[in-house]
Amino acid sequence: MFGNVSNHDRYNTALVCHRWRFLACHPRLWLRVERPIRDAMEPGVYPDLEAAVSAARPGDTILIAAGGSHVACNIQIKKPICIIGGGDLPDDTVLTCSRGFDKFPLIGLSNSALEFLSTCKIANLTIRAELGCCLLHRGGRLTIQECLLQCEQNPLDHLSFPIISTAIEYDPFSSLKEQGHGVTVVRTRIEGGARAVRTNGTLALRHVRAIYSRSSVFFWFEVGEKVEAPVH
Repeated sequence: MFGNVSNHDRYNTALVCHRWRFLACHPRLWLRVERPIRDAMEPGVYPDLEAAVSAARPGDTILIAAGGSHVACNIQIKKPICIIGGGDLPDDTVLTCSRGFDKFPLIGLSNSALEFLSTCKIANLTIRAELGCCLLHRGGRLTIQECLLQCEQNPLDHLSFPIISTAIEYDPFSSLKEQGHGVTVVRTRIEGGARAVRTNGTLALRHVRAIYSRSSVFFWFEVGEKVEAPVH
């Protein structure tokens, strides 16, 4: 029945039916990142996030084990997937991008932990960048839910941003099948950097909301198509 459709279309079709949705989304089918790996022969378990992303198919979910710090630097994500931290809190699962991993130090491209070129979701993670940005959004619709984005303080704070978006809305030269790009941030803590979001493309920050607790500030906002002011 599904033989002539792509993995992504097959996954979306499965979500329509409760029974198929259970088969498509059951946690036993998730890819897992564990360090160290308990059983090297166990299928679906990988030593690092980059290996898991490479093995993932469109629609897959990757669960990162809590505890310790996982290295993530300039990992390109070109397919729709979901990445979830395995702890009770975002602080339990940390992705760290060190300045020493910068692949492009001479041409001004920002170092990032994760680079998104497709529609994706990340949840329950702490993403820490020593210099550069935590997340680089180049295309697709990115959802960031209940995370902590943290730029470490240093003399070059003006070069650090938790989120950078370079997406161009309705780019006729885009290789993405679906047009329409944006970032949605839900109940996420943001610390450090010159400002929370830098937009180098045609998108703009909008619908900002913040809730202050005793120890943290939680943000909700969107990065989407600029709304032109009406001409009177």
